[in-house]
Amino acid sequence: MKTASNQPNQQNQKTPAFLMKGLAGRKTLKGRVTINGAKNAALKAMAAAVLFDKKVRLENVPHTADIDTMSAILEKLGAKITPVRNHVMEIDTTGMTAANSTDIDPVLAGGMRASVVLTGPLLARFGKVSFPAPGGCVIGARPIDLFLEGYKKMGAKVTLENGLYQITAPNGLSGMDNFFHIISVGGTETLMMAATLAKGKTILSNCAKEPEIINVAEWLISCGAKIKGAGTSTIEITGSGRNIGDAGKLLHADQAKPFVTIPDRIEAGSFLLLGALCAKDLVIEKCEPKHMTAVLHLLGDAGVIMEVAADTITLKGNAKPNSQSKSFNISTKEYPGFPTDLQAPAVVFLTQVTGESSILETIFEGRFKYVEDLVQLGANITVTDPREIKVKGPTAFAKPIGDLYAHDIRAGFAIVMAALVANGHFKIHNAHLIDRGYESLEERLTSLGADMRRS
Repeated sequence: MKTASNQPNQQNQKTPAFLMKGLAGRKTLKGRVTINGAKNAALKAMAAAVLFDKKVRLENVPHTADIDTMSAILEKLGAKITPVRNHVMEIDTTGMTAANSTDIDPVLAGGMRASVVLTGPLLARFGKVSFPAPGGCVIGARPIDLFLEGYKKMGAKVTLENGLYQITAPNGLSGMDNFFHIISVGGTETLMMAATLAKGKTILSNCAKEPEIINVAEWLISCGAKIKGAGTSTIEITGSGRNIGDAGKLLHADQAKPFVTIPDRIEAGSFLLLGALCAKDLVIEKCEPKHMTAVLHLLGDAGVIMEVAADTITLKGNAKPNSQSKSFNISTKEYPGFPTDLQAPAVVFLTQVTGESSILETIFEGRFKYVEDLVQLGANITVTDPREIKVKGPTAFAKPIGDLYAHDIRAGFAIVMAALVANGHFKIHNAHLIDRGYESLEERLTSLGADMRRS
C-alpha cells in the first residue's frame, strides 16, 4: 500500500476526496448506524499474533486503511494473512523467522503510528527488530523513548543507524519494573506484549487504562499469558521465559476463542456528535455506552436528549434547533476522561450551540490544524495557545463552493461534520486519512440521507 503525505496538497489530484452538499443547519438525517470494532484494539491484536505458535482468528475487525497497512507490514515480515471479509481475518505467523522477519518496512511504517507496537512482539520472539521512527497522523510530538527505555530495562541494546532503530536482545528479554513518566496507550500495550515472553516478572506502573488494552490483555490471558491488572494503573506480567531460538514458550492459539474486537468508542462518539447536529432520528447500535461516559455526560448537560441502552444510543425526535443546546468546556484526558480523538468533532458541535466554550488539548499539541477550515466556514474560534482555543456559538456555516481538508483521521471526520452542517457544496481533500479510521464513511452517511460521494 502506498502512503501519501498527511499534509493538504492542492496539487495532488491522486488522493481521494469527498464531494458533499450541506444540510444548511437542517436536521434531516435518519436511520441506523452500526458501530464497527475498534481499530485501536484490532491493530494491537494483529501485532500480538506474532507471539503465537499457530494461526489466530480475529473477529469484528473494521475494514479500514490502517488495518490494510498493518496487514501489508505483517505480510512483508512473512506472515500469511486472510484479508478482512465480513469483519473476520486470520493471521498465521508460523512461517516467520529471525532471519527474514524482523525488519519493519520503513515506507509502510511511515504511514501509521501503530506500526511501533509490532516492535515488542518481534523483539520478544526473535531477539531483534529494526524500524523507522513511526509515522501516522501529524498531531504533535509522539516520542518513542518510552518504548526504547523499556526495552533497555528488559536487557535489549538500542542503536540508531541510518534513520533506523536497531534493537537486539540475543538472549531474550528479562522482566523489569517500569514507570511511565507519561501515560501512554501504545507504550503500555507494547511493553505488556513484549513482557509475555520475557524471563521473570514485569511490573508496569502509571499505565494507560483504555478499554482496548483490556480487550487485548484478556485475549492474551485466555491464550496462556499471565497478565494481571490490565485496565488499572499497574499491570503485572509473568513471562513465559522464552530463550531466543527455542521452538516453545510462545502463546497457544488453540487454547482460546478467537479475538473479538470491542466496539469502537471513538467511532460511536463521532456519529453521536454528528447525529446531535444533523439527525432527526438516529439509532447508534452495537456500541458500548459504558466506554463513552465523558461524552454522554457532556452532551446530556448540553441538552441533547438521548436514550441509552445496553448497546444502543438513540436520538429520537431530535428536532429542536442546535442553538437551543448549551455550550460546555473540554479538557482532553486519558481514559476515562474526554478522549483527544473526539476533540475536533466536539468543537464542530460547539460552533453550533449557544455560549462560549474553552477547549484545552492536554494530550497532543498539534491537534488544532483543522480550526482554520472551520473559521473559513464562519466559525468564531480564537486560538489562545497552541493547546487551547475558545469557541463562541452559534455561527451558521455558509460557503457556496469550497475546498476543505482532512488533516488527520479525527479532524477529517470533524470537517465532514462541518460540511454537513453548512450551506453549500464542498470538496473534502485527503479522504484517505479519514479512511484510516472510518470504514465506508460515505456509504454509511448516504444511507442516513446525506448527499455525499467519493471523487
